[in-house]
Amino acid sequence: MKIDEVDMRILHELQTDSRLSIRELSKRVNLSPPSVTERVRRLEEHNIIEGYTIRLNKKKLGCAIDCIVEVTMKDGQYETFKEFMKNYEYSEWCYRIAGAACFIVKLSVPSLADIEHFINAISSYALTETSIVFSQVDVNDRIINLL
Repeated sequence: MKIDEVDMRILHELQTDSRLSIRELSKRVNLSPPSVTERVRRLEEHNIIEGYTIRLNKKKLGCAIDCIVEVTMKDGQYETFKEFMKNYEYSEWCYRIAGAACFIVKLSVPSLADIEHFINAISSYALTETSIVFSQVDVNDRIINLL
């Protein structure tokens, strides 16, 4: 699928506010509502837009501690760890990586005891190295204009 400048403007607007109505979106990109509807549908069908979501403030929901855990598998138990991570309630993301570790995980937890529980739960098949997050640095996470 070829992405043009109008598609990029639509993506930018939706990334800024995914709750925009088609009517408002069409005003912002200077295109008719039917044209915007068709373009958005096409972007969804080609999985360029994978979904619409909300961002939660986990600290206000009781998960005041963030940490990054590097996980290195013992005896190649990758599938065991991946299965564990599918249902682990405090994980924000988990990536399979190259380098010294096998995976990198971000947890948002209510207490240090929850980090210890995570480490204990996987210690029979994995080694870990944990870093506590002090603060988040703002970055520009918007799409890059590839045109």
